[in-house]
Amino acid sequence: FFSHSRPAGPHALRAAGLRMQHVIRRGLRSRCQQFRARKCFSTGLDSVVDSAAAHERVVSETGAKAWNLQFKDGAIFTHRLDFHNGREKGAAPLFRVMDLTGNIVNDEGDPHLSRDHCRRILRAMHRSNVMDSILYDAQRQGRLSFFMTHYGEEGSIIGATAGLDDNDMVYCQYREAPVLIYRDYSIAQMLAQCTGSGADRTKGRQMPIHYASPEHNFQAVSACLATQIPNAAGAGYAFRLEGLDRIVCCFFGEGASSEGDFHAGMNFAATLGCQTLFLCRNNGYAISTPALEQYAGDGVYIRGLAYGMRSLRVDGNDVLAVVAAVRRARELILEHKAPVLIEAMTYRGGHHSTSDDAGRYRSKDEQDVWVKSLNPIKRFQKYCIEQGHWSSEDTARVQQEMREEVINSLGENEKLPKWPIETLFHDVYAAPAPHLARQQEALLKHLQEFRDEYPSLGGGDH
Repeated sequence: FFSHSRPAGPHALRAAGLRMQHVIRRGLRSRCQQFRARKCFSTGLDSVVDSAAAHERVVSETGAKAWNLQFKDGAIFTHRLDFHNGREKGAAPLFRVMDLTGNIVNDEGDPHLSRDHCRRILRAMHRSNVMDSILYDAQRQGRLSFFMTHYGEEGSIIGATAGLDDNDMVYCQYREAPVLIYRDYSIAQMLAQCTGSGADRTKGRQMPIHYASPEHNFQAVSACLATQIPNAAGAGYAFRLEGLDRIVCCFFGEGASSEGDFHAGMNFAATLGCQTLFLCRNNGYAISTPALEQYAGDGVYIRGLAYGMRSLRVDGNDVLAVVAAVRRARELILEHKAPVLIEAMTYRGGHHSTSDDAGRYRSKDEQDVWVKSLNPIKRFQKYCIEQGHWSSEDTARVQQEMREEVINSLGENEKLPKWPIETLFHDVYAAPAPHLARQQEALLKHLQEFRDEYPSLGGGDH
């Protein structure tokens, strides 16, 4: 089109451009006729895309598959430029079975627990409550280095455990000791762990309340927030690959849902089809951050939907509702080989831990309403008494027995020597690693030099 004998002026360029357009149009018309006759390109459909309807069908059959989307009512495209914030229809409601006074208001959702099952649940709730009271005071007396109570959350924790099979694996955050109490783990072992005594199976390496029991399908607690979530996804994937009739239940708080591990674990579980139940205890405050400052969407529940999981929001202080929800979630997980998310709405009745002062970020009046009026233990106990499953004498007896057991176990473990400090470096590598050997030597030298500063080390046989 262009001559290289001399520079082309603007008029020559325009004329050349018009000639080029004419040639291109003529060529395209010819080519299009050939394509229609020969079907030089195939869309994978029966006919060439030469109509709006066919175009819609291409997107529906190929685009939707590529994007992994199922369009509602077949509506693939819209003319409305609407941005959605997830709140158009309001927050998802809470599933419940009992009202606040313990009366059944949802016959269809009632799990119809047996008398023995109800007694096992309520007994565990009272035992957990008594243990919390004693060990919280023990920490304040300097007998424990750290402690966390479960006040107000017994319904969501024990209710969920009661909805599982005892063979199901549990991954916890750090406020789920009632799982072990419900599964009849040794109180003496729990006190050994909290005191770090020579009877502690974890050899005093963990902070108090960081339990572990393979026999009770209870994985070791990690102090690092949300690290249990990807692990739970992996375990659920293993159960699926092995064809096992069991699931993983992963507990976490709504604060942990702000961690990156939450999103990684949820996405892995959803895409790999892991047999994992993610159970969020939404107690409203994380460590000290109100939910208002944690998220702007519809809580944690909607995040499950975003990852393609079946999700449910439940009244976490309604034990019967939690049991029913977890039972159904377990069925769905095993039936569809896919994870489920449950957001249990509850309230932390105590401080986050013995290192926290909840009075700095919430009022006493607010706390009193939840602890006194919305207490899950009182609510379930009223139901059990009405059904003839429980009595006030049962409450007094269970509380007294637990009080004696905890106090005696605490005293016995305090008398035992601590684990030798050298065990801090054991049980990691089959053979001692050089860098750990150097660290151990430096630590022992420091302790020898400043022995008077560490009177609690003790050492010796145990």
